[in-house]
Order: sequence, then C-alpha cells, then structure tokens
Amino acid sequence: MAQDLRELFRNEPEEKKALRIGHEARFMDRLEKEMPSSKKSRIFYLRIAASIAILLSIGIFTFNNQTGEVPEEKIVLEDNETQQKTGISFGDLSPDLKKVENYYVSNINLELSRLEVSGENKALVDDFMLRLSDLNQEYNNLNKELNEIGPNDQTIAALIKNLQLRLQLLHKLKQKLNELKSSKNEQVTSSIS
Repeated sequence: MAQDLRELFRNEPEEKKALRIGHEARFMDRLEKEMPSSKKSRIFYLRIAASIAILLSIGIFTFNNQTGEVPEEKIVLEDNETQQKTGISFGDLSPDLKKVENYYVSNINLELSRLEVSGENKALVDDFMLRLSDLNQEYNNLNKELNEIGPNDQTIAALIKNLQLRLQLLHKLKQKLNELKSSKNEQVTSSIS
C-alpha cells in the first residue's frame, strides 16, 4: 500500500502542459487578495506612527517656546568622575558600586530637574538646596578620605548613605512643594466660594 512518491514521479512521463496566457498574473492577483502582504501594512502603520511622533514633538516644542515663562533654575550634580579626575572612584573599586553611584546620582539629577521653583516656594527650595550642598560637601570629604586612607567598608557605606540622604531630601522637598501647592489651591478655591 505504501508507495514512494518519488518513484511515481520518476516513472511518470514528463508531459509539460502549457499554462494559459496570463495564468501567473491571475494567480498572483488571487494570492494577493487572499493573503495581502503584511509588509505593506507594517510600513503603512510605521509611517502613521512616525508622523504622529513628529507632530507631537513639534507641538511640544512649540508649546514650550510660546509659554513665555522664564526658564526654571536647574541644578545638576556632577558625578564623582567629573569632580575628581585623579584618585580612586567607585568604578575602580567595583562595577557594582559604580552602578549604585550612577543610579543615585542620576535619580538625584532627575529629581532636581523636576523641581518647580517659583517666587512663593523659593525660600523653601533655597533651604533644601543649602542642606543638599552640605551633603555634597560631605560627599567630597568622604571621597578625599577614600583616596587618602584607601577603600574600607565604613567609607564606602558612608558614601552610599550620603547619596541616599540626598535623594531622600529631594523627595521630602518634593512632598513639601506638593503640600504647599495643594494648600495654595485650597485657599484659592475657598476664596472663590
């Protein structure tokens, strides 16, 4: 019962029947109707997404430039590599320590960039920035100690704790600013009522 198809085709006389004229074109049209090319649809959707992204970026750029507000004061902390060109850094000690330092420094810079400084909250922000600069000075002192004495667990832990404290301080500042903003909004709504 089992037959080898290869043998059947070898034994079959080779009759080449001519296809009707236009058969291949009709076949390709029918194939395209039944199974449209997904490549064309992907390109179409990519073009739409790219157009939307461009329009959004132009809109945001235009909106930010036309608001007429004075740009906010941005404070950015430098990481250890730009502060000290010589000496031991976290990257020299361990790649994991360098990742920890980069994580905290980038989060601190992110929180600083998100601060909304205005005339009403400038005194509060200045007070927190003073505390932050004290912590930054302490961090530089700890770095000097790390370079003079050499790496030890206490100094490394103190450096990491300093970065954590700075980030916590910024979170507290953000919380205070939100409280100040919400209390101001409550006063405005109560005076309107």
